[in-house]
Amino acid sequence: MTTRSTGKRIAIATAVAVVAAGTFAAGAGIAGADSGSTSRTSARMATEAQVLGLFDNWNAALQTGDPQKVAALYAEDAVLLPTVSNHVRKDRAEIVDYFEHFLQHKPFGTKIESVVNVLDRDTVIDTGVYEFTLTNHQTGEKSNVKARYTYAYEKQADGRWLIVNHHSSKMPEG
Repeated sequence: MTTRSTGKRIAIATAVAVVAAGTFAAGAGIAGADSGSTSRTSARMATEAQVLGLFDNWNAALQTGDPQKVAALYAEDAVLLPTVSNHVRKDRAEIVDYFEHFLQHKPFGTKIESVVNVLDRDTVIDTGVYEFTLTNHQTGEKSNVKARYTYAYEKQADGRWLIVNHHSSKMPEG
């Protein structure tokens, strides 16, 4: 378990739920309630460019084909609601398991639309739409999957940003 306070966990979970519902204004207001807390890690707020770069790092980890490298970008107690699995992943071993299977399709992600919310110095949310090109590992045939995503990141004591919550779901219209 990390040192996140219960209040901070509730604020993150609430903000992610609000973002998923598409009401960012309410999410920023809820998260702002925790903005008075002292930060152990940084005196500066993250920039939008820095937050968007976190996806680039994640996508580069996918390109290695190593599920351990991808899972290392998630906090030990992160939650992953993956695009192509019905199983909620609630710990590192389950996240590695998901990526062992997903990486067989040689995924490459491209963001189509992003909205970044900097909640406080140590918590950011990136949400939007991305598309993955997947390769069938048996036939070599390529396909595209368009999905909605939400990444909630938390800055660690060592300065690294880790994913604490990642939700990805195929677009309902296919």
